[in-house]
Parts: sequence; structure tokens; C-alpha cells
Amino acid sequence: MKKTLLILSLILFSLGLRAQSNLSFYGYIKDLGMYYHPVEPIPISMDKSLDYLFLNEIHNRLNFRWYASEKLTFALEARNRIYMGQMIREFPNYEDFVDADNGYLDMGTVLLSADSWFLHTMLDRAWIDYTSGKLQVRLGRQRVNWGTNLVWNPNDVFNTFSYFDFDYEERPGTDGIRIQYYTSVTSSAELVYKIGHNNDETAIAGMYRFSKFNYDIQFLGGWVGKDYVLGGGWAGDIKGAGFRGEATWFRPRDKEDTENFETFVASVSADYTFPNSFYMHFGTLFNSYGTTGNAGGRSFFAPDISAKMLSLGKYQLFGQISYPFTPLLSANMSTMLNPCDGSSFIGPALTYSLGDNWELMLNGQLFFGHKGTEYGDYGQAVYARVKWAF
Repeated sequence: MKKTLLILSLILFSLGLRAQSNLSFYGYIKDLGMYYHPVEPIPISMDKSLDYLFLNEIHNRLNFRWYASEKLTFALEARNRIYMGQMIREFPNYEDFVDADNGYLDMGTVLLSADSWFLHTMLDRAWIDYTSGKLQVRLGRQRVNWGTNLVWNPNDVFNTFSYFDFDYEERPGTDGIRIQYYTSVTSSAELVYKIGHNNDETAIAGMYRFSKFNYDIQFLGGWVGKDYVLGGGWAGDIKGAGFRGEATWFRPRDKEDTENFETFVASVSADYTFPNSFYMHFGTLFNSYGTTGNAGGRSFFAPDISAKMLSLGKYQLFGQISYPFTPLLSANMSTMLNPCDGSSFIGPALTYSLGDNWELMLNGQLFFGHKGTEYGDYGQAVYARVKWAF
């Protein structure tokens, strides 16, 4: 109850500030419907199993910025989601899954709940920013994006995200403090401390960025959870085609921890937009700890992704093409392949602009492969989404 009152108070406080001229307020409302067909029927009791699942989600996001002075900025961003349908009715524990908060502070809560629906709210951004000259300090829940690639990010040790989570554009946040110092127009040094409940949840790492030969180059190192990390990345172009790459080495801090492991994760990608707006994107991922055999073991609903284990397989390939047929209609097709176990993913998508700030999207997530392979146990899902931004 105290957590609910705290979140509501923060949201109402931000709404009260809206009348001030130095406040920015924007957001969106989305209605997402999902049809999911598992590879095998899902048992829910001794005598009942389901061949398919339906889920509907109404998602409202509120983003606030208060520019208190030239040096001081406050931000608050909230996700308010109503889940409803067959999946909620058949799997009451899904409410606990949605309410899980991996940050130091539990900033999410279920406000209302019934047999076939519930309302959940969460603050995934809540920070104070102080900027003076070349120094910038940000305290609170924030996004720390160290990745350079568009699909797999071994450098993104603080805020790892799954490519399949397409409906969460803002990505997860980190509870901590970030200090940045801009050593020049094209270079900067930063230090991030992520607060945790114990040493295995705490992280402190630094990064240095600079530009050389028309490339943005970065190096990072530190202590992240159970591992020491050392890595780097780049972003540039070759004859107009984007060329990006990043790699991170993870070494266990405790050598006697037999459940932990050492690994080297690297990803390289290239993308190009033709004069007619046809877009192509290709990438590859390598994980030295990954298996060359069947790489199954993840759930469709809880993939448990980390920068250390972006894939359970040793190798991954990615391809994507997109094209705007008209100013209102665009199509996209993406695919992933584990070349070792032969499993694959295909993601077709259509996006249509219904009007000013209105958008309709149809999306598929189709997984194929034998049982026990990387993508063979996921099944298929189809989505339809209407979005209004304000």
C-alpha cells in the first residue's frame, strides 16, 4: 500500500507541475493484442491444456521533464498498463511476472486486479540531472546505453534488452548515479555506479569515448555483478554504409564460484539505406561460452537476457530489410538464424499511419526449429497494435 501511494503521489506531483512553462509533457497510448500458439499445448490443470493464448494490453506512458534551472533538470516517466484476456484468467501468476522490478527500488505496483484483468503502474525513469560546463551528473533510475549495435549489445552491461521486446521502445533503466565529463567536443569520460542489495547486484564501470578516423570509438571496464568486464566498440561507416561493432570479456570475480563462467561476447553489424529508401541491415553475434549443439532453454515470456548471454548458441546471424511503399505504409522483415542447430526466427511487420500521431502496426514473431534448439520451443505469435502519441 505504501508503494502504491508513493507512485501515485509522484505522478500527481508531476501533473501539478504541468502548468509551469518550464515543464515538458508528452507520451502515448497503445492498444496491443497478441495471439500466441505454442509448439505444444500448455497444461494448466490435470485435465486441461491450451493450444493458444490471447492477451490484450492497453499501455499508457507519461513522460515529464521539469527544467528547474539552466543546470538542474528533473524527469519522471511512468508506464501504466492494463492486461486483460484469457491469459490473465488462466495464469494468475502472470501478474507477479509483470510486477517484478529488477532495480534497487521496487517502483512498480498492481493498482487494481480481478479474475481476467489487472492494472499495473511502474516508474522506469526517475532522475535528477545537474549539468555545469563539461560536467554532467545524473542520479536516479535512468537509461545507461553503452551499446553501438542495433540488435545485440555486449557493451550494454547495465541495461540489456531483448530484440523481441519490440513494444518497449524506451528500454529498461538502472538505479544509480552517472557522472560524465566531456573532455572535448568529440570525447568524454564517464563513470556509472549501480546500487544493489548485495555485491552480486552492484556494478561500477567506466567508459571513455573519442573520435578518430571518422569513427566513434569507446573502451569500458569495471565490475558488473559477479564479473569483471573489459570491452570496447566502434561506430562509423564504409562508403555510406553504417559499420558498428562491440565486444566484452566477462571474467568471474570469484574463481571458486562453479556456477559462474568466463566468456567473450562480440557483435558486428552493417546497414545501408539506398536512394529509394530501401534499407538493409545485417549482423552477427559470437559467444565463446555458447554451445554448438542444440541451444534451447529459454522461455517465450521470460527470455532472461543479459549482455553476457545474449544467445545460448555460440553463433547467431541476423538480417533485416525494410521499405516505405508510400509515405503512410512501410514494411519490414527481420530474421535470425542459429547456424549450429538450424533454428530460426522470422519477423514480418507492416506499419500504417492512420493520421496525425496515429499508427497501426501488424507484427509477427515466428520461431522455427526442432525441439531443444535455440528457437524451436518458442512457437508463433501475431500482434496488432494501435498507437496514439501526444
